[in-house]
Order: sequence, then structure tokens, then C-alpha cells
Amino acid sequence: MADTVEQTTAPAAAQSSEKTGHRTEKIGLVTSTKMDKTIVVSVEMRKAHPKYRRVVKSNKKFYAHDEQNSARVGDQVRIRESRPLSKLKRWNLEEIVRRSSLSALNDTAPTPAAK
Repeated sequence: MADTVEQTTAPAAAQSSEKTGHRTEKIGLVTSTKMDKTIVVSVEMRKAHPKYRRVVKSNKKFYAHDEQNSARVGDQVRIRESRPLSKLKRWNLEEIVRRSSLSALNDTAPTPAAK
């Protein structure tokens, strides 16, 4: 009888991650970098329609904090949920997943001298 006792507790490592909380992460494309230390990330979400069972795409824009102004338009980035930083900013730039080929061209292109 004592041998049939099941363990219902998770390992200690899993329990500690639950206590710290899990912040949501999203991956999207940078659509604007015109603000200082702020980027606009467009995230495409796919969801089955409740009645018709067809996959429906929807886009949502998130404002994210970019401390080094390192992201450029067209980059694929990972953002993480954070505390409110301003009226609209609730996300932080976690990492740049993939650089845009357009941003690489802009870096190497010579700038014309102003007269």
C-alpha cells in the first residue's frame, strides 16, 4: 500500500519558475523606429475562426523600449512584457532575431555630401 503513493509535486526547478512569474514574449517585425529609444513592432497572430474553423490572420502593434536604438525597420525581433514604461510602452526589446537585408544596404551605402 505504501509503495503505490504517487508524487503530485513538481521538481524544485519547475516550482521556482512559477514563483518568479513568466513574462510573455512575442516575435514580430519592426515597423517604425522614428521615436527615441522606442520601436513599434507588428506581430501577426493566426487564430481559427470560432464558427468557420478557417485560420484568420490579424496584426497588432506593440510599442517596445529599445535602449541602444539598435533595431531597424524590417528586423525580426523578440519582445518581452515589462512594467508600464509610458502611456503606450509595456514591452522591452529582448533580442534581434534576424536583421533585415534592407538595413544592411543602408549601412553600407555612402551618404552624399551636403553642399
